[in-house]
Amino acid sequence: MSGLRIEKLVVIGVGLIGGSFALALQKARVVKHVVGVGRTRKNLNVALKLGVIDEISHDAAQAVRDADLVLIGTPVGQMPAVMKAIAPHLGAKTIVTDGGSTKQDVIACARKYLGAHFTRFVPAHPMAGTEHSGAAAAFAELYRGRKVILVPQRETEAKALALVRAAWLACGANVVRLKPREHDEILAHVSHLPHVVAFALMHTLARRKDAKRVLGFSAGGLRDTVRIAGSSPEMWRDIFLANRLELLAAIDKYINEIKYLRKSLAARDGAAMQALFEGARDARERWLVGAKRPVQRPAQRPTQRR
Repeated sequence: MSGLRIEKLVVIGVGLIGGSFALALQKARVVKHVVGVGRTRKNLNVALKLGVIDEISHDAAQAVRDADLVLIGTPVGQMPAVMKAIAPHLGAKTIVTDGGSTKQDVIACARKYLGAHFTRFVPAHPMAGTEHSGAAAAFAELYRGRKVILVPQRETEAKALALVRAAWLACGANVVRLKPREHDEILAHVSHLPHVVAFALMHTLARRKDAKRVLGFSAGGLRDTVRIAGSSPEMWRDIFLANRLELLAAIDKYINEIKYLRKSLAARDGAAMQALFEGARDARERWLVGAKRPVQRPAQRPTQRR
């Protein structure tokens, strides 16, 4: 969509995802006014101070009434309540999208609560993030060069899809499309399972009686592996529960690999272990061939627009 212009953007849940979306659109000069909605005054004050948003609202229903675009950036477990609250107050042309890491459940609750507005709902998932959360973690370059997955439905209006796609392109993202179940199955393996591993490993080490001493000997390997264990517990609890069946299947596959490695180790089968390690290393190298270097968080805070 050429000539993209968003007069009023409402971000419900001004964290890393929603805040970075607002900052990126501001940097692209395609949004005029940003209203931030959230549960805590402290986080919204930070967002206002840093120029992530232009206005604070604690009432989502009131905020969305004359919006052009609404991004629901809350944890997926909060989305049903948000959609139920805003549905009666959405304008006839207001487009709604989300940033949730699961799609089958989000689409189902949108069908249930948005009613006639469902045709202007464009399910989305930006494949970007850090282990940090809250408005202070947001930065405009988060989505540059990263994939954003759109999951439009048969009812989705072409104009709504075009606007949301144009917005993500303005953020510097690469936009792709998937079907809901396809999305959830893939993400269970490449996003949700790594978080299972990181949380479980960190929890295992923390439960040791001598955890402080042992962790004092850790180096880069452990830090790299458990970095994402610093992510929002509430958000990831909701994601795991929402994608329960797909994630359980992914965990089972991973457990089988661990069992195989354990069996090889117990049997002193060095050849089997080496073959597994070589296969993993080669797969990683093939995956990284041509991969772009991840976007780094800027050292300076975003420039305030005020």
